[in-house]
Amino acid sequence: MVYRREPVYRFLQPLINFGIQLTYFAPQSEFPVHLSLSFPFTMVQTYTSPIRVYKYPFEFVMAAYIRRFPTCKMIPILQATEIVSETTSEDGSKTVTERRCTLNVDAPYLLRKIAGVDVMYFIQKNTLLRRRRCLLIESWNESFASRLVIRESCKYSAHPENADWTCFEQEAHLEIKSFFGFENAVEKLAIKHYMANLVKGKEIIEYYIQELLNEGITQVPRFEENSPDQPSDVAHSRARDDQSSRQEDADEVTLPHHSTFGTTVSSSITADGRAHRDSSYKLEADYIHRCLGDLDPVEESRLVELKQWLQDHHKDKIPSDAHLLRFLRARGFNVEKGREMLCRSLMWRKQHKIDKLLGTWKPPDVLVQYYPGGWHGYDDAGRPLYLLRLGNMDVKGLLRSVGVDGLLKLTITVCEEGLLKCEEATRLYQHPVSCWAFLIDLEGLSMRHLWRPGLKVLYRIIEVVEANYPETMGRVFLVRAPRLFPILWTLVSPFIDENTRRKFIIYGGNDHEESEGLSGFINRKFIPKFLGGDAMYGLSDGGLVPKTHYLPEESDMESGIDSLSVSSESLYQTVSLAKENYHEIPIIIQDAGTIITWDFDVVKQDCVFTILYTTSTSKLRSTTPPASPALQASISELHPELNLTQVLQPIYCSDGSSEQGTHAAKLSGTYVLQWKSVESAASTAAHSQFSFDFGLMSTPKCKIMYHYDVISQDEFKGSLSSVQSFSSLSMA
Repeated sequence: MVYRREPVYRFLQPLINFGIQLTYFAPQSEFPVHLSLSFPFTMVQTYTSPIRVYKYPFEFVMAAYIRRFPTCKMIPILQATEIVSETTSEDGSKTVTERRCTLNVDAPYLLRKIAGVDVMYFIQKNTLLRRRRCLLIESWNESFASRLVIRESCKYSAHPENADWTCFEQEAHLEIKSFFGFENAVEKLAIKHYMANLVKGKEIIEYYIQELLNEGITQVPRFEENSPDQPSDVAHSRARDDQSSRQEDADEVTLPHHSTFGTTVSSSITADGRAHRDSSYKLEADYIHRCLGDLDPVEESRLVELKQWLQDHHKDKIPSDAHLLRFLRARGFNVEKGREMLCRSLMWRKQHKIDKLLGTWKPPDVLVQYYPGGWHGYDDAGRPLYLLRLGNMDVKGLLRSVGVDGLLKLTITVCEEGLLKCEEATRLYQHPVSCWAFLIDLEGLSMRHLWRPGLKVLYRIIEVVEANYPETMGRVFLVRAPRLFPILWTLVSPFIDENTRRKFIIYGGNDHEESEGLSGFINRKFIPKFLGGDAMYGLSDGGLVPKTHYLPEESDMESGIDSLSVSSESLYQTVSLAKENYHEIPIIIQDAGTIITWDFDVVKQDCVFTILYTTSTSKLRSTTPPASPALQASISELHPELNLTQVLQPIYCSDGSSEQGTHAAKLSGTYVLQWKSVESAASTAAHSQFSFDFGLMSTPKCKIMYHYDVISQDEFKGSLSSVQSFSSLSMA
């Protein structure tokens, strides 16, 4: 039994963490409550720094390194260092030095008071292997060793590809078992000092290198072997030392395997002579700065950690470092979450052969002719710029022509091209470019773009892109936004990641041509003339897709789609009506302001469409196509007591026409979508030629493919906001 009254528990927590056993009498209880006290869970943090390169020989860097001792004015917390032991092999090729370092505790007063110390002691062990031009450094804390463990491993070595350069690698391990209830504070303090030391460590070496140069010292001789006539026992001793050192550090001999975009992939020779790849995850700090951007030490460490994990566990091709960095950014540099997201994406890429898509998939002619989008230069930050004239895009026509599979493949192709263009831009502009910009022209946006099946496909596309191409959208410009835009934005924005939504800049009317418009972000030579720039527009203008390109109506729009489909259900329902028959769908609306949307195609013959209304909310069955021409009555005829009235003027729809629209339900009640088959003029003429057809001519039937949806008022929350308010919020 554990009594946890929160104020009392908070008061006792430091004592619990300290490991004191307590007995507590709960109020209104005669039985003592024994608190089961245990130390909090162990906190473990590991940091791996990228490789730093000094463009000086190893021996010269060592001469600078030794000047750090016994104290260093650039490390004020280092009060003193004392050599505990030092041994050198007979031939002088190996020296092992152990030091005891005294560090001032740069911690809050309360923490130092509770710990009862003002200084901490660390042990540092240096192993200098002159023949192999390598210095191994190990350090660990001597103070509070039972409560926390701080271990650091560093390595100076000759660059594997340039013998006159020196590499520096560093790893740190922090494990906090218990520290008087201040584990979080100690962890933050240790991380703070580690990050500061990472930055300062390079500065210190460079400072002492410059000091050597100022003193006129430009060269330090390399280690030389003893003369050939040395005594045999010394030669045997040297051989033993050399063999022993190789056994202790079998991975020191590295052979360059290949270099790709600044990343060195190495092969190592183990003690038994086997070669294996063990350092391809290592990244150079200069390469990170040049190709990936400015990362803080924690972000660098997380990138190296993720790359190392992939090297150890992933059998297939490892993505580029920029690709890994996008997934880490998408998950706040949490390695576990980033790795989980990345692995799911890698499985998706392998399953659908995404790496081969650019070389194997060719856009259908209908996309080439009627898809109004493509790459169009760069923005001022060097990001590749993609232009889409959404207002000119026939979403329904393209979807009916290429299906969900075609639109998804088009989107994935654009994303894959964007990744390649980012690499090209990085080389072109000589600074890291990891994402692209998106310019969307909204002129011509209308209710047909709110077509619900199209929105469902858009939601699926957004889902696929955000799961597999995170952090690829640098900035999104929406220009010439009409008054309808806030409705579309309200419907779509909840499905866009919050970080991506912050990147939207929205201009209504001609605001994009103002001084703070597009020209402030994109050079005029890349802005097309119809948006006020100087560039010629060489892409498709879009427009309505002819129905001759539509997929056969009998085939599901998603046929042939195994893994990229939106859902297994059809987007449309089909109904056939005999002459003067009705098809009606009653919809009960509880909340005034609800929006009813519809979209239908008249595949054969003609029909009349309208909407009826009654205040009654009694549940009615949808009328189905009658089995006999004698059954022609509508709901209004079957239920005259409902007093149905028309709320939409009848729309005459001829063979082959398409209709889309919405109706705002001003009152609660029942609304009925009604289609009535009527005989076309052509059919009437044909029948007039055969007054007595003797059954040779069948009764013509009207065929309709339709889709409807009901959108609650909540989905339109904020839709009355002006476009200018969206623009001002985005600019802010």
